[in-house]
Amino acid sequence: MPDPNGFLRYPRRLPERRPVPVRISDWREVYPPAGAELIREQATRCMDCGIPFCHDGCPLGNRIPDWNDLVRTGNWDAAVASLHATNNFPEFTGRLCPAPCEAACVLGIGGGDPVTIKQVEVEIADAAVARDGLRPQPAPVSTGRSVAVVGSGPAGLAAAQQLARAGHAVTVYERDDALGGLLRYGIPDFKLEKQHIDRRLAQLAAEGVEFRPGVNVGVDVTAEQLRERHDAVVLACGALAGRDVPETPGRQLRGVHQAMAHLVAANRVVAAAGGGQPAPAVLPDGTPIDAAGKHVVIIGGGDTAADCLGVAHRQGAAGVHQLDLYPQPPLGRDETRDPWPTWPWILRSYPAHEEGGERVFAVAVREFVDDGTGQVRAVRIAEVTVEKRDGRRVVSVVPGTERELPADLVLLAIGFEGTEEQPLLAQLGVRRNARGAVDARPDWQSDADGVFVAGDMHRGASLIVWAIAEGRAAAAAVHTYLGGSGALPAPVEPAAQPLAAR
Repeated sequence: MPDPNGFLRYPRRLPERRPVPVRISDWREVYPPAGAELIREQATRCMDCGIPFCHDGCPLGNRIPDWNDLVRTGNWDAAVASLHATNNFPEFTGRLCPAPCEAACVLGIGGGDPVTIKQVEVEIADAAVARDGLRPQPAPVSTGRSVAVVGSGPAGLAAAQQLARAGHAVTVYERDDALGGLLRYGIPDFKLEKQHIDRRLAQLAAEGVEFRPGVNVGVDVTAEQLRERHDAVVLACGALAGRDVPETPGRQLRGVHQAMAHLVAANRVVAAAGGGQPAPAVLPDGTPIDAAGKHVVIIGGGDTAADCLGVAHRQGAAGVHQLDLYPQPPLGRDETRDPWPTWPWILRSYPAHEEGGERVFAVAVREFVDDGTGQVRAVRIAEVTVEKRDGRRVVSVVPGTERELPADLVLLAIGFEGTEEQPLLAQLGVRRNARGAVDARPDWQSDADGVFVAGDMHRGASLIVWAIAEGRAAAAAVHTYLGGSGALPAPVEPAAQPLAAR
């Protein structure tokens, strides 16, 4: 059983980040591996709390107290097995998830320090690689049924692995030239080095999954052809339609871009350099999109904005401002607003913020200012207040607060409007809802029979743990639909929502 006194003996500690001057000179991950003793101490802090609310914080149903105690006692092989029983890709979630499980940790009650669940998780995942190299688990018997998975992000790959291990023939289609979805070109290497994706892809391939990169389903392969080749289809195309500000004067100026365009271009540069083929950071049409020597303004306060901030530092930006529409959040949980164990609205500082730049809260961009040649030279901002009236957000400008910030490159990181409109949806007879997502019936099927949907394409832009959970659940539904024997794990239902106060 867990040590009920461990949290009294050991404070919460994380491994030291690599020094800022060192890490901004390369693209390697910010955090070095934690030492065995540090992780054992942190796992020991997991108390015998009786009701582990961390289970409610994570949609995967991760057996967090179990594998914490296995690490505490040095039983690493069992910890690896326990972790993988509910999570196909813990090396992804341990690096990328903001850890709602930690927000729900009993040790966090009253402002205490929760267990470093995320760090323990990633160390177990890395131990799996070191111990057996992610040993493939191919199905002993084939069912003779075939499934197409469209999209190779975490939801698609989780669905593919679950179905392949159940004996189905799985083909994953990906329109990009490399597999991984948003993980490949949307997440910078300083958060997730791509070797982690490649190892998992090798495992899936050894389990029988066939990959078809560079295939835009609906264009290169029609929906009719897809359905002729496969007995079921899983749509996991993500939610990459970026929210825009077309009404803001100057939006059409050169130098104003969607944040994801910047991240994709930067990731392609890193990938090319790793392959010995240096390339410039450009858009698909050849337009340069590099922060080197530029004054950068990032609009938005979330993960994507922080990713752009870290990229701008590594590209050598002259200066960076990150703008947030909302006021600066408190440092700690406001129990009247977000009672434990819900996800709190607090100030979240990422490693990129430690590296430089200035955060500006409670402001809105009024205009992108032209330099006279069609290139942005500044943004005109004003202080604002934000209120909710009748369920709507009302933004009011504070008179007399307008000012300019220099800007040669402006990146819009203000969220996503759902999955992109694409020929595949019309060909399948599948519609987007008012949120830009694709609805699922209780059995994870879309409007079209035999066509299932999972991940951000169904939920809207969300956390990686939700993507994997939905991929696993959709795979279970496909398995049942195809008449597979037994039942696969289904951690969530289509209508499931994050833990919230009612």
